[in-house]
Amino acid sequence: MMLMGSISIHQVRKEYDGDTGTVTAVDDVSLEVSDGEFLTIVGPSGSGKSTLLRMIAGLEDITGGSIRIGETVINDVPPQHRGVAMVFQNYALYPHMSVRKNMSYGLKLTTDLGSDEIRRRVEETAEMMGIEEHLEKKPNNLSGGQQQRVATGRAIVRQPEVFLFDEPLSNLDAKLRLHMRTELQRIQNELETTSVYVTHDQTEAMTMSDRIVILRDGTIQQVGTPEEVYARPTNRFVADFIGSPSMNFFDVSLQGTTLAAPSFEYDISSEWAQQIRENGTSDEFVLGIRPEHIEATADQSAPIRARLDVLEHEGSDNYLYLSKGDDEWTVRVDGNVRYDSGTTVALDLPAEHIHVFDRRTGENLLLRERPLQERTDSSAPA
Repeated sequence: MMLMGSISIHQVRKEYDGDTGTVTAVDDVSLEVSDGEFLTIVGPSGSGKSTLLRMIAGLEDITGGSIRIGETVINDVPPQHRGVAMVFQNYALYPHMSVRKNMSYGLKLTTDLGSDEIRRRVEETAEMMGIEEHLEKKPNNLSGGQQQRVATGRAIVRQPEVFLFDEPLSNLDAKLRLHMRTELQRIQNELETTSVYVTHDQTEAMTMSDRIVILRDGTIQQVGTPEEVYARPTNRFVADFIGSPSMNFFDVSLQGTTLAAPSFEYDISSEWAQQIRENGTSDEFVLGIRPEHIEATADQSAPIRARLDVLEHEGSDNYLYLSKGDDEWTVRVDGNVRYDSGTTVALDLPAEHIHVFDRRTGENLLLRERPLQERTDSSAPA
């Protein structure tokens, strides 16, 4: 039995008529969102994430498929009757109204609540958001962070079944964006309302979500917890999109039980070699490993020896940018580890952290259980 705030998206499509024919923005997307879940939809520009969110909100018509909230199919339900509240990137506040009126306006239009109840909800929500002292001010007299709080508070007072967030933090500076991320998580934990959050910022997705949906060209590439999409990406696109700096990729061929690149060779087990051959579409593959999983070592038997071109010091971490032949390596090490430019550094690739992708399809051919606890806060994308 579906709960009140759950969302079911079944084979949803969105097509537009363009100058050169039909453009598909969302392509047969199916997705289940649990009651009380914080789900983030992430992807590059043009991936269809905002279009999908706007279809849930009722701001875009659905070309095909169905969307349910709870047990109700909402395809043809007007936005104001869907039980959703949306927070936009530009906040969409009325400049001529006070904060109090901005927060109460929707309640007056869409409910039969009395003025005392509306006032109580607005003042309680303003206190929750830390803007109780600004209720009589106009939006233009507030900072960007305060305006964001007003926009979020306006959604909260409606007590919706579902919160929808369309890149609400993108207009804030980095420090305030970090603060508001923690605020939104606190509010989500307090209210336990189902939330669907759209962003292009993978750091927001990784730090805020119960689960992440990764979109590309209107199709779902992977759905999973932050730990799952980080440790077990289903394809090269996900592996490249999640993580900062990005995963290292090297074109290789499989020769016996050796992955051979122009500038190095890497030996794997016979079981892995068989799995790669059985699942691959050719003999050409891509070896992937994240910068934080490569070990800079004094062991001269390590499989790779590369020249350090640049060292970037970023406080607790150093980033090494190395090269060998045409291959370039990015390695993250402890901030206390230093090398001089031009130094030859030995690199080891722990087998439990390598990925092998089909060069043609991008599919991860070595999907397997990996110890998720190995992704600590220090290895989260920054």
